[in-house]
This record gives sequence, structure tokens and C-alpha cells, in this order.
Amino acid sequence: MTSVLRPGDTCWRTARADRAAFLVDNEAYFAAVFAALQNARRSVLLLGWGFDPRTRLFPDGYDGPDDPDEVGRILVELARARPELDVRLLIWRSALPIAAQQEFFPHKARQWFKGTHVKFRLDDQVPFGACHHQKVLVVDDRLAFCGGGDISVDRWDTPGHRDDDPRRIMPDQEYHAPRHEVMMMVDGEAAAALGDLARERWRISTGETLERAEDAGGDPWPDHVPPALTELDVGIARTVPRWKRQPEVDEIRRLTLASIAEAKESIYLENQYFTSPLVTEALAARLSEPDGPEVVLISTGHAPSWFDHLTMDRARGAMIWRLRSADIFGRFRAFWPATAKGHTVIVHSKTSVFDDRIARVGSANLNNRSGGFDTECELVIDTSDEEARRAIAAFRDRLVGHFMGLTGDAVAKARADFGGLVGAIDALNRDGRLQTIEPPHVTGFGEFVAKYHIGDPQDPKDSWNPIRRRERLYEAVRDMQLLGGPAGAASLDT
Repeated sequence: MTSVLRPGDTCWRTARADRAAFLVDNEAYFAAVFAALQNARRSVLLLGWGFDPRTRLFPDGYDGPDDPDEVGRILVELARARPELDVRLLIWRSALPIAAQQEFFPHKARQWFKGTHVKFRLDDQVPFGACHHQKVLVVDDRLAFCGGGDISVDRWDTPGHRDDDPRRIMPDQEYHAPRHEVMMMVDGEAAAALGDLARERWRISTGETLERAEDAGGDPWPDHVPPALTELDVGIARTVPRWKRQPEVDEIRRLTLASIAEAKESIYLENQYFTSPLVTEALAARLSEPDGPEVVLISTGHAPSWFDHLTMDRARGAMIWRLRSADIFGRFRAFWPATAKGHTVIVHSKTSVFDDRIARVGSANLNNRSGGFDTECELVIDTSDEEARRAIAAFRDRLVGHFMGLTGDAVAKARADFGGLVGAIDALNRDGRLQTIEPPHVTGFGEFVAKYHIGDPQDPKDSWNPIRRRERLYEAVRDMQLLGGPAGAASLDT
């Protein structure tokens, strides 16, 4: 077996982790964050797309002005009580329309932390129109989190995704929609490597060089979280746009194509967006093979913001039509999850599992901009160890099952009984909790938006030229096909 993890190509580096765990939904993530912060001794460094200091880590259905579990209060108190603890937050300086939707957080967080020991900075060191999208939290260089979740007031939920959970209350006393997130937690050398990544981002954004803090010992791993895997190598993959003197880093795009090429039985994708023609054509090539893998995509029924609904949903519809046309053997499914009463569960996770061998959790969407325009980071496991592969299969089965209100064990049994993941879902989805994604009706303007991928550039070179963007995207697709499909595309310079 040839690993898909090639430092300098499909990943930045690999590093050893003593333990790794998958945190499904933000009830688990926020609880783990709280426990890790209590154990912090030297440093806390957070990178994020969004952040709201009013976020409650243990919401109880009542939101007041002085809740002690607000993450901002917790960080301020930690920094005050432990002068030796260096607490730094680096959050994207969001564009005005996005900031307005978030009550101008994280911008207002600067005032929240003013005069405290917490060092809060906004990151604007990306091309115009791009965003800093990495979501990483590192504690003492001994424990790190990476995934799709931000610490914000509209992100908490449980795997039950209940219709009327009063704990999804926000500071304005409104309730946010059910939401699905996935984070991954690692320790050891892998955590230290993510610390290096976070310090480098701090340097790029602020001009300040940070050294690794002196190791103070201790173990910030939350006692209540059992590891899913132990003693393993973890890959770290990134996207960094070509900008100023920074060269392009497109490890995640290359890794995605290599992972698709390696799959033998199943490709499971959870993602907020699905608009990349390059990824679509790689999947279409595998679906056209008589003995190729099954492909299951789980995404949101419709984007929650009007801009994303206009840009991402329409382009996704075109990609799904393409995959359906390639699915001559009936191995493709695209679903959106619903609650027990039929309401949309927002899928914000960026997670993929290829067979029971490759597991990826990070911040990158399956769109163009996550491949070369925004900053992204993800953790990757590629293993031949039988015990580790059972853990990866259990993780995927749990994700699939929880959308239908079922256990991972039920999905595993159905896979065995019905010959694979697609058969299992078709058999178990009796209540219709997984709804088929139907491409939306597209007007002439919507067709233009989808055709030229408006709002979804692949890198800074085409951010102002959607006509050239379409040409370059499909040039890359043609090159991939000439090179023999997704395996050849991993070496493309697009």
C-alpha cells in the first residue's frame, strides 16, 4: 500500500500522535476545549474564521448577561490567574456583510479583550475576497484541535440534532438551527506541529515571531475523552494562497485527488459545499469504473445565507447532475440530513473517509476557493493497521448513523447485510432523515453564476476574472483526464 501522505506534495508534514480522537458535534468539542483550557500551563493559541467571546461552552437554555461559561470570560480569567500562561487568538477580519450577520463579531471582540492579558488580533493577510479559514486550537504544544468548527454563538449542538433544543439559544434570545460539526483532537508531536503552523500564521498576520514555549509538563488531554486511535502518524495538509511573497500551497487539493484515486470500496464525504469541477470529475471517473467505489455525499439542504445559496447551491446542482450522469452502476448518493420533524440540519463539517483506511478532518470545503484561495488546514490519517482501520470504519458508521437516529453498530451490520454503505443507507433510511439533494431550479442569472463559479475563485489569479476562471478550471479537468484520471491530477500545476 502506497500512502497518500507525501510531504511537500499532498501534505506539509507527518508527525506522531500518542492519541487521537474524533469529536462529533460541538457539544463534544466545547466540553473538550473547556477541560483542555483548565489544564493549560504555558500557552493557548487559537486560529479561527469566526469567534464570539459570548459563546457558552455549556449552554443550559437560558442566556443572561454574565454567564460564567462564556468562553471569553473563561479565557480572561485564565490569563489573569496564570500570568505565565500566554493566551493568543488570531481570527479572520471578516468582510462587512459577513460581520453584519455576526453582530460585528469577531470585530467587537477587540473591545471585549481590551485591557486584559488575552492577546486578540484580527487576521487580514489574505488576498481581497479571500478569508483566513483555518480552525486550530493548540494548548501547550501538547494538545491540538483541528476541524471545521468555530467557537461562535450559533454553533453548539448535540448529535441528536433535536428539533426544539432550548440550549441552542443565542445572546439575542433567538434560537439557531441544528448544526453538524466534526473536530479532531491529537497530542504528541502532531500537536506541536500544529503549534508551529499556528505560530507561523501569527507571524504572517502580525509580524511578531513567537518561539515555542518552554515545556511545562502536564497532560491537557481531557480525562473524559477516550482516544479512538493510539500511536499513529498524522498528516497535516494546508491551503495557502499565492499572495505577496507567499507561494501557493495546494496540498489539500492534491490530497483530495490522491485519496479519490486510492479508494477501493467507498468514498464518504461530509461537506458544507460541493462545487469543485476538478473533484467532481475525479469522482465521475471512479463512478464510471465497473468495480469502482461507492460515493456518498452528505451536505446541507440549502445554504443558510443568501449569498451562498446564490453561488454555492447552484454550482453544487451542476456538479450533482454530472455525477448522476456518470453513475451508470448506481453507486452514487447525495443527501441532506433532516431532523425528526423534517427541518434542515446545517452540515458545516469538512470530513471524509476513504474505505476504512483514510480519514480526514479539517476546515477545507469541496469548492474551488478551499483549493487555492482561502487558508485551510486539516488532519489526515492513512493507515494499514487493522485496529486503526476498525476505528476509522466505526467513526464513519457513527457519522452516517447519527443522521438517521441510529448507532454506528446498526450501520456496520447493515453494510454487511446489504453489501456496502449505499445499500446500508437505502435499507436503514426508512424515516427519510436523509433526503436526496435535488439540484435547484436555475434561472438565466443562476445559470450564469453556476457556469462561471461566481464567488468561488480557485486562486487569486482568477478572483477578478470569472471568464478566465472557467477556462482554467476546465483546462485542469482536461489535463487530469489526459493524465489518466485523479491519480495523475495530483501532480497538476493548475
